Amino acid sequence: MRSLSAARIGAQVRALRMAAEMSAGSLAKASGISASMLSRIERGLVSPSVETLERLAQGLHVPASRFFGDQARRTDFSHVRAGKGVVVDRVGAVADYRYELLGHLLSGNLFVEPYLVTLLPGADPYVTFQHPGLKFLYFLSGEVTYRYGGKTVEVRAGDSLLFDATALHGIEVIEVQPVSYLSVVFTLRE
Repeated sequence: MRSLSAARIGAQVRALRMAAEMSAGSLAKASGISASMLSRIERGLVSPSVETLERLAQGLHVPASRFFGDQARRTDFSHVRAGKGVVVDRVGAVADYRYELLGHLLSGNLFVEPYLVTLLPGADPYVTFQHPGLKFLYFLSGEVTYRYGGKTVEVRAGDSLLFDATALHGIEVIEVQPVSYLSVVFTLRE
């Protein structure tokens, strides 16, 4: 009789093997276990020992903890077609900064907000953004001077920034318009 735990571990081993584009035979060889044992593990017919899980982890080049994650229950997937993001009126948003939400996930402990930000013609510089999390910016068009705390940097299309968003930050000078950039904020859910 299959146990639920053995089935989950087996499914995770198989998913990791497939993601690594490994055949069952090559994983069995790399892990030092028999192909028949690997087959039984992947089908959830046996509960592998801790030693066997360690060997599989080494063969897959992942930590053994990956076999116990809740990835099987995380099935969120977001697809937003070009130009079809949701224009969002953000609380405290700066005038003429247009935010288009490009996706969302409902599960997990990491909250991710990907936006396409476009500065409309009347947009003014704004350097007092401040919020929890990490922020990644990738500039698609324009040139600006970007402030982060006491530092400034000249930024143009193709440049990126990654920083702790708890410090004051934002565009200090708009040099060349139009300005658009991808903004992704990462925060932990409470």
